[in-house]
Amino acid sequence: MKFLKGMDISTLKEVESLGGRFYDQGQEKDVFDILQSYDVNAVRLRLWNNPYTESGEPYGAGTNDLPTTIGLTKRALAKGMEVLLDFHYSDFWADPGKQRIPRAWQGMNLEELEAAVYQYTKETLETMREADAFPTLIQIGNEVTNGILWPYGKVPEYDNLARLLNAGIRGARAVDKEVPLMIHLDNGGNNALYREWFDHFMEKGEDFQIIGLSYYPFWHGTMEDLANNMNDLAKRYGKELMIAEVSMGYTMEDYAAYEKLAPHERKGMATKPELAAKVPYSMTKEGQKQFLLDLFEIMKQVPDKKVRGYFYWEAAWIPIAGSGWASEEAIAYMDEKGPGGNEWANQALFDYDGNALPALEAVRDFTFT
Repeated sequence: MKFLKGMDISTLKEVESLGGRFYDQGQEKDVFDILQSYDVNAVRLRLWNNPYTESGEPYGAGTNDLPTTIGLTKRALAKGMEVLLDFHYSDFWADPGKQRIPRAWQGMNLEELEAAVYQYTKETLETMREADAFPTLIQIGNEVTNGILWPYGKVPEYDNLARLLNAGIRGARAVDKEVPLMIHLDNGGNNALYREWFDHFMEKGEDFQIIGLSYYPFWHGTMEDLANNMNDLAKRYGKELMIAEVSMGYTMEDYAAYEKLAPHERKGMATKPELAAKVPYSMTKEGQKQFLLDLFEIMKQVPDKKVRGYFYWEAAWIPIAGSGWASEEAIAYMDEKGPGGNEWANQALFDYDGNALPALEAVRDFTFT
């Protein structure tokens, strides 16, 4: 079985369209070629149902509709890479803090939502297959720790949650009987959370192959917490494990000038001293590299080689004007306070000017044996 060294690069088309360029050793190259030269063999791509206003204005953050996802998938497959498709089942960001029902499904009851998830999953995958852009792994929901399609599938409504996720599983299986399926939670260092969630889901959930974890050291506990959780999950459930999202900052320098953000708008995670203080690594290029080296060693120690791989989140989301977390229209849709700039640039694997960082050397040199 191939060990996946993966990168989530969902915003790439947007970054490139706005003038973003990437370099390795001073030479400009296609980002796929750079990543592949560092032994990256997989990409992860999110999919939103309809990330536009009713009048057609894009929500930003990659505006990851189906055509965008198909285009990036074809680029990855042409390089011989694997592709993890990440169904959000929402028109925009879905995570533990929000799981909004897509506009087209609003007003549906539980049974109708169940049918909609099945049909949407099935039709999406049929379209991707017809386009010669079929993924090699599929994720049913994004960080579904607190459920999906709120309020119907919101924890602790585990029975409803299982029905909705099962609909996605069945939709995928209607198109392909063998493609590996993932169920993904956040907070990878919280073993009690994972035990409670998967104990409930295993009672009524249909078969899937991979437990996905997010691990951000600012929020999700220590490396030891992550190791203990993965070790327990491997023994308790016998599923493959995947770190579906992970990242680490490489600088405390503010990148806001690149996006013309005012001082009150500068709120990037890795530039906050109170968050940086939680992480036993320096916010430097070498600190980022050491974080990955230590993470890889932890994965190697999981019993029975159950770890299938990892995906570094938004490795190529460099700061460039116009590419941020949310457009003004998206901020209004989410009913959240802005701004919507790129708050991730100091956790990418390319610096602010698009140059490959030393952490990619850790990716290249790591062998899972």
